Amino acid sequence: MAKELISLAPVVDKAILVGAPLKRSNARHAVDEHLAELERLIDTAGGIVVGTLTQQLDRPNPSTYVGKGKLEELKMMATEREATLLVFDDELTPAQGKNLELELGKRVVDRAELILDIFAVRARSAEARMQVELAQLEYSLPRLTRMWTHLEKFRGGIGVRGPGETQLESDRRMVGHRIKILKERLADVQRSREVQRASRKSEFRASLVGYTNAGKSSLLKAMSGAPDVFIEDRLFATLDPLTRDVMLGEQQKMLLTDTVGFIRKLPHHLVASFRATLEEVKEADVLLHVIDASHPTWEEQRLVVDDVLADLGVHDTPVIHVFNKIDALEPESLEALRQRMADLLPDSVFVSAQAPGGTAELHAAMVARLLLRRPEVGVRIPAADGRMLAELYRSAEVVSVRQDEESGDSILRARVDDALRGRLYRLGLLED
Repeated sequence: MAKELISLAPVVDKAILVGAPLKRSNARHAVDEHLAELERLIDTAGGIVVGTLTQQLDRPNPSTYVGKGKLEELKMMATEREATLLVFDDELTPAQGKNLELELGKRVVDRAELILDIFAVRARSAEARMQVELAQLEYSLPRLTRMWTHLEKFRGGIGVRGPGETQLESDRRMVGHRIKILKERLADVQRSREVQRASRKSEFRASLVGYTNAGKSSLLKAMSGAPDVFIEDRLFATLDPLTRDVMLGEQQKMLLTDTVGFIRKLPHHLVASFRATLEEVKEADVLLHVIDASHPTWEEQRLVVDDVLADLGVHDTPVIHVFNKIDALEPESLEALRQRMADLLPDSVFVSAQAPGGTAELHAAMVARLLLRRPEVGVRIPAADGRMLAELYRSAEVVSVRQDEESGDSILRARVDDALRGRLYRLGLLED
């Protein structure tokens, strides 16, 4: 008797995208771009898009978000195209999500749930997994009646991968307890990070921030030469911060950190959960805001990143805008962009992480920042103090040196950081 073959291939969700911007908002002008981005999110989550539906709303229907007519149209489309998932570009209330699933007989998720799902799949480190689980639990807590049936059994598919499902009242207490534990563990992680940052306080530190897929990881790899930097042409390829040394010249280096990318309508719970990780941004000496210059809506993306940085409380850190992927622009378009940014964002630099020598402008800008941070001073080292002379050569950039013929002291011009300059001042070794 022949054995029946069982397919082990994963089930691929077939999704219909729903965009319903308000008539009075600017979102209706960019609905196609927003749905295109939503399609990329579906691809990143492992699904495929089989249809899209749009409607301009005076205001969302409090029961089903879209109107009754569009709801019927959506039901027919889902049946005709054998869709297994309906994805709304805007956040749904718990009641709307529940009512839509009852009406349509299909799983329904919104953009926030989709992003949380992607983070759940892509989290690699223990810290990232805790952060994502916390965000999912906090987002899902008011949605228990729709989403969960038992703590270890879930519906499966996009939008529901993660911590599990549960019955109502007792399960709310269980989820609340789990949230408390995760917050305590993440607080421990934050304290550990603070100790690590304190040990690097004397280093020149820069953080890459930007919209997801703007090319931050590619820039980190191009600047540092590190072969282990993971790069993928998908949204949210990087979740965990990654720091590498970047040599800026002889005895000159900086620590460059890649951070998680941002996106429009980023779930608030996710930003809150990743706050410990994103503290790296607040502690940097300079932020490198990476912008995909070839993207048609890069200006909107720039504003999204600015809003998230403001939400994180990053106000005083200097920012350099780094326009990446200039190799994808026509020469005329690039020149026009340079001229426009000379007035709008005068500290901007223009790079290509892929082209040979394409990061030269950014490298020069970092050297200039480092020189500002490490001013040149005069130092007199007594002839007998060979240890201090060796430390100066090791920790500073020695510009020139000569011997005092009478005393035998070494008289140097060197670039030093604030900590070393303060120490030299207390020892009475500064010449000016």
